[in-house]
Amino acid sequence: MMKRGIKSTESLESISETRTAQYFVLFGSLGDLSLRKIFPAWYQLECAGLLGKSLKILGVARDEMSKDQFQQKIIDALKFRVPSEHFEEDVCKRLVGRIDYFQLDFQTATGYQQLKHTIKDCGGQIVYYLATSPNISEAVCDNLYKTGAITNSSRIVVEKPIGHNLTSSKVINDKLASYFNEEQIYRIDHYLGKETVQNLIALRFGNSILSSQWNHNSIEYVEITAAESVGIEGRWSYYDDVGQMRDMIQSHLLQLLCLVAMEPPAKLNAQSIRNKKEQVLQALVPISENNVSTSLIRGQYCDGQSLEEVAPGYLNEIDAKSQSETETFICIRAEIANWRWSGTPFYLRTGKRMPEKVTEIVIHFKADSHFIFDSDQKSMAGNSLIIRLQPTEGISLQVLTKSQGLEQGMRLRRDPLHLDFSESQKISRIPDAYERLLLEVLKGDQSLFVSRNEVELAWTWCDQAIDAWRQSSQPLYPYSAGSYGPDVAKVFIQKYGHEWHEDR
Repeated sequence: MMKRGIKSTESLESISETRTAQYFVLFGSLGDLSLRKIFPAWYQLECAGLLGKSLKILGVARDEMSKDQFQQKIIDALKFRVPSEHFEEDVCKRLVGRIDYFQLDFQTATGYQQLKHTIKDCGGQIVYYLATSPNISEAVCDNLYKTGAITNSSRIVVEKPIGHNLTSSKVINDKLASYFNEEQIYRIDHYLGKETVQNLIALRFGNSILSSQWNHNSIEYVEITAAESVGIEGRWSYYDDVGQMRDMIQSHLLQLLCLVAMEPPAKLNAQSIRNKKEQVLQALVPISENNVSTSLIRGQYCDGQSLEEVAPGYLNEIDAKSQSETETFICIRAEIANWRWSGTPFYLRTGKRMPEKVTEIVIHFKADSHFIFDSDQKSMAGNSLIIRLQPTEGISLQVLTKSQGLEQGMRLRRDPLHLDFSESQKISRIPDAYERLLLEVLKGDQSLFVSRNEVELAWTWCDQAIDAWRQSSQPLYPYSAGSYGPDVAKVFIQKYGHEWHEDR
């Protein structure tokens, strides 16, 4: 029988005892993030028996509705989002029994006193989760503080983006720091909750065959790709102020780079892991006017075909402005100036309207200095380790083997040694990132959350790159919707003797 969900070696009683948070207050509980991700994650945690008996969830939103109406809204969302083969009525009933609703205008102080009264008798820690627009977060924090709803044991969860640049991120972080200690703040980058991302730690530091080779002596280059098949999905005005650099590089891809590149932490705790990630960000070579032409390519999708349908170009999307110079694709050659990675480039690539939705890390190992096979096969030399985060999660090591058959001689071919987590561990589903992250918030473990220093170091590096390209004469390259970006992105990597994984 296939096992389901998150598996724990702790007993359920022990797990419940460690869950000290008694009230989970979800601001923006009727928003897309809550209905699409957060409540389905609660459902799976309930199904796995990982929630303490006394935990209550309070949905907070502006809409006027009764508790019963809100609960029915959650039930409808769960039936739509949870696959039918995993949906169980009794689990849904148990979860909904934990849920209450509170109507509140986030921007005004009226109502926060009643909110405090609602949760004051919870008898344990309170988690405030801001699944809201970033411009509302300040008002929520101010009003919680004014009404005395924040205590030394409260926790607050905030979603990205933490600002639009370094200056604005400091404003947000300063606001959070004025009401909460750093130990109380949980900044979510949902990529860090993915099982395969966490497996990077086990893969790197639990296997001597890899840990001994994880440096510039053995690794030629590293690819980190986050491709999206969709466009901007009706969010043109929002996206045009952000672009792919701020939306994906500053958070997701730099976090993946840190986990690939960081030194072994002294302990598997939040402080040790965060310190090692910060060291990587500090060692990133800045992109400046002097090296921007060799370090960065920007693109914007034009009309094409995506997922077998005609797709409009970025400038032809609804509400588009015809003169926009916002990038929907970016490719960066990043260098880390430290002992471990000197001379090994990290290629970061992300874009919209690409052929498929895929996030993967590819480690390209150096070939042996002497190649004994036919010289026309030499381009195949060197192994690749592929760590895929989506759409399926798994790890594959590309090795060279002999082509079978008497007529083949000693002809080589690439074959995968493949690990599929669902198959190898006999589980019917891999937990969603939000399941893990919610669980860690309840436990009070910040290992999978981003520190203030990480946010600001990442913004410092990205801001420098943005300033550099603005001052340069580099064009914004067009690419057809449904392609892997502008053709120049291939030349960009090929001039260093490297190839993207899909081109090999």
